[in-house]
Amino acid sequence: MDQSPLHFETRCIHVGVEKDSSYNSVITPIYPSSTFYWEDTSTNKGFDYTRSGNPTRKALEENIAVLEGGIDCRATCTGMSAINAVMHLFKPGDHIIASDDIYGGTYRLFSTVFTNMGLQFSFVKMGDPAAVRAALKPNTKCIWIETPSNPLLNLVDIAEMVSIAKSAGAITIADNTFLSPYLQRPFEFGVDVVLHSTTKYLNGHSDVVGGCVVTNDKTHSEKVSFIVNALGLACSPFDAWLVLRGIKTLGPRMEAHQKGAMALATMLDQHPAVEHVYYPGLPTHPHHELAKRQQKGFGAMVSFDVKGGRPAAEHVFKNAHLYKLAESLGGVESLFEYPDTMSHASMTHDARRQAGISEKTIRVSVGIEHPDDIVADMKHALDTI
Repeated sequence: MDQSPLHFETRCIHVGVEKDSSYNSVITPIYPSSTFYWEDTSTNKGFDYTRSGNPTRKALEENIAVLEGGIDCRATCTGMSAINAVMHLFKPGDHIIASDDIYGGTYRLFSTVFTNMGLQFSFVKMGDPAAVRAALKPNTKCIWIETPSNPLLNLVDIAEMVSIAKSAGAITIADNTFLSPYLQRPFEFGVDVVLHSTTKYLNGHSDVVGGCVVTNDKTHSEKVSFIVNALGLACSPFDAWLVLRGIKTLGPRMEAHQKGAMALATMLDQHPAVEHVYYPGLPTHPHHELAKRQQKGFGAMVSFDVKGGRPAAEHVFKNAHLYKLAESLGGVESLFEYPDTMSHASMTHDARRQAGISEKTIRVSVGIEHPDDIVADMKHALDTI
């Protein structure tokens, strides 16, 4: 089937699924086999060992590659394993520039594990292109893009970062987890490699952990494929099946997520107990116009600073009933969390404060519940502080 004329939502449902020629299953089968037998010593049917390749995982990889506009994809066992894979594109002595308010797990991996392996990192305010240019070194090999950022929803001008990277002979890698390919496709702006935690919006149901790396050039594709196989980072067939199932409803889910997020952000922006709201959909957000240029929507993540610091935040957590206090995001249910002790606890106290994360900050992953209920529940919790 020629996928090019099909709309995004249609591709979500149909790409990669037709793998069963024996019984014509409408849904991609799960192939849990660890190994596949050969016809003879030089002939197999395309798969030999599930660490190296599996029909169910291949279906997911074909699907995500088409949705992102890449040429290839490798599905991994977690989002962190996807990051781990792409960091093996570099060698000791290489320098990478990243934002100072990236996801705490990414910061930890960069600042400890890979720093100890000889890579060099600079964490800067990437909303300021001049700061990125000032951080360039002769050995800079990559600009790491996370936009919107986690948890403060700062945006990075993707095209500008690509331009800066190319001028320095470096590549760009974009973590597209927060928006999914439904709302943002970094390859359209010249990015070299895109990755996701498929745990989040791609799966969308809080019942799997996974990741993926999407490439847009043969050299990167071959390197990433080798790394994922050599390091044993691939996701299981069942996990791949769960993500592929979740992707089928990605489009309508993202629309429902966004509707609730805008309603919540609007209420928070007007509530007297709220000091500041971080949501690119609000006209007051400093990157609102950039969001309109490079995104196809404003997403479903909303963060805010509550007046009264940690005691007030804990009151909100105890008195909102629809929201569950939990890490992760992108599921159909609404979650909130406290970055200072949860998702970004792996950053040092000073690093969190430098990034703008404070004891007042609450991060919300808005689900697909009715917007009126989402708003009313949070408003009740804030009203009773």
